[in-house]
Amino acid sequence: MQFQMPELLAAGLILLTMFVIGFIGLRTKVPDVLLYILVGIAVGGMIGGSEVLYFAGEIGIVLLFFMLGMEFPIRQLAGIAKRVTPAGVLDLFLNFVLSVMVCVLFNLDFVSALIVGGILYATSSSITMKMMEGEKRTANPEAEFLLGVLIFEDLVAPIMVAVFAGISAGSGLSGGAFILLIGKVALFIAGAVLLGQFLFRKLPRFIDRNADSNIFHLLIIGIAFTYSGLAIYLGLSEVLGAFLAGIMLAEAKKSEKMGALVLPVRELTLPLFFLWFGTQIELGIDASWGVLLIVLLIWSVVAKVLVGVIGGKMYGLSSRIAFRSGLSFVARGEFSIIVASIASAEVLAFGSMFILVSASLGIMLFLLAPAITRLVYGNKKKVAKVKLPGS
Repeated sequence: MQFQMPELLAAGLILLTMFVIGFIGLRTKVPDVLLYILVGIAVGGMIGGSEVLYFAGEIGIVLLFFMLGMEFPIRQLAGIAKRVTPAGVLDLFLNFVLSVMVCVLFNLDFVSALIVGGILYATSSSITMKMMEGEKRTANPEAEFLLGVLIFEDLVAPIMVAVFAGISAGSGLSGGAFILLIGKVALFIAGAVLLGQFLFRKLPRFIDRNADSNIFHLLIIGIAFTYSGLAIYLGLSEVLGAFLAGIMLAEAKKSEKMGALVLPVRELTLPLFFLWFGTQIELGIDASWGVLLIVLLIWSVVAKVLVGVIGGKMYGLSSRIAFRSGLSFVARGEFSIIVASIASAEVLAFGSMFILVSASLGIMLFLLAPAITRLVYGNKKKVAKVKLPGS
């Protein structure tokens, strides 16, 4: 008789395992994100196809970006978008266009080269922002710049995936479909701006009166899920939808009070996203791809650092902070997995190995970024305080 584990028992064991992993990370100073991914790889054969795990993890990543969005009112975000566009275009050129050219030089066919370029393009929003929070760097000068580049990538990503899916299927993406996709992105953003300005800005008193009730968190999380789900329905990124839902609610100027209601749910579900992330990685690569893997791993680090150094200066960061930001968003992740999933078996295997090494390397570089920056630029000079007479 075959034993079938009840789903509730499986959920309990998963949560207990996640606690043990997190506790080990806490004691050993190894980032828990990396440990969750590695455990996901190890148990991928057993739980890799679990829709419950995927959905729970998706809730975590949606709430992560929802809470981030609540820190950025619309006026502030508009200023960031204007300043980050040159860096975003540079990011697209270095990490996608030039990556495709490198693949062509290695004699990959053009379709495979495009997909590998897509795998290299986008930084992992989830890993980067989780590390930002874990290392308490969200208040650093580069935080807005990094977030702006990540959101720029999340705007480009659905368009890129649609093009790749069409090319892989042999149908391509028609001009009309492309214009429709751009139109959906524009309308989706405009809808968030209008709701924020004309609805949520008028709700501070309503929030103050009801935030302490035991049902108010249902409204806040429901708004996050609804706008994220609408993004998916429109063929866009749920991360983009969650972030826009957050900036809508930011207009109420009650982010701290609302964030406290969301935080417990996010902390319960977010580790499950990284566990699921690990289950999607398949180890093993043909030897003929080995040299290309090494070259692209090196280039993937160099290109992101260049985006930080050059793009950060365009954004207005100092050389020191721009360099530190470049070291802080090397990790590729969830978007790369989506792109790899529509590729041939060989490219999928290559993509899985690249994502694993890139995620691990990116986490390590994020942790070492302050130390490497001090090594390159020296310790930051402290301004001596001058004591004025009579003070």
